[in-house]
Amino acid sequence: MYLLSITGNIAIIITLRMDRCLHTPMYLFLGNLTFLDMGYTSTTVPKLLSILLTEVKTIPLAGCLLQSYVFFLYTAECFLLAVMAYDRYVAICYPLRYFTIMNKGVCMLLIISSWIGGCQEPLVAAFLVISLPFCGSNVVNHFFCDIPPLLKLACVDTYRTQKAIFMLSALVILSTFLSTPVSYMYIVITILRIPSAEGQHKTFSTCTSHLTVVSLYYGTVIFMYVSPTARSSFNMNRIVAVVHSVINPTLNPMIYSLRNQDMKRALWKIFFKR
Repeated sequence: MYLLSITGNIAIIITLRMDRCLHTPMYLFLGNLTFLDMGYTSTTVPKLLSILLTEVKTIPLAGCLLQSYVFFLYTAECFLLAVMAYDRYVAICYPLRYFTIMNKGVCMLLIISSWIGGCQEPLVAAFLVISLPFCGSNVVNHFFCDIPPLLKLACVDTYRTQKAIFMLSALVILSTFLSTPVSYMYIVITILRIPSAEGQHKTFSTCTSHLTVVSLYYGTVIFMYVSPTARSSFNMNRIVAVVHSVINPTLNPMIYSLRNQDMKRALWKIFFKR
């Protein structure tokens, strides 16, 4: 699964880089999303595979904190998915002004803002964890150094820390998630004004890949970091974490390539015709 995920994401990046027809805002955002998928998958799965193969179940404290920080960069993906929803909104609601509104400067500003926003929350969470005293058990009840199981190892009451991280995660996840339905509400209103059913279907088909990825991504992230049930059930949390960190990044390249005619044409041209 890991090799399939990395291969698929690398193929997407190469295709986006080599095909000039895909040098548009939507595919620029997709390239960043793909790179991010590879990043947080590669920070957890190789260590897990190493543990399964060698049965050496230790990780240095610095490595544990670094793994936790990089995995928490999923917040950058929240911002990127919200930006991609806005991009679809502009493309469908203002098609004649699309390249004026989503010019290169605006696209770069949105991407940089997404990365900066995505890097801030992990820094705050890492600072809160580092400031806690750890003097008891050093066994992490997870297959990677996630924040909730690390807080369980602290020697003091972590209620306030847990509440702060929970509120921070809920703020980022829910605010970016709610921006997607708002964008699609205007998109649906615009699509319903198209007179022909064929035109409606063709227009909405440009959004299906993004909607599928949003559903898979937020379904797992909300359960892991916002749902009260998940915080009390580490066993279920681990299962959902596997879906989030392994299965979703494997499916994303397939969703964007198999459901997108431009991507399929570009992949065929680059990897098969040559």
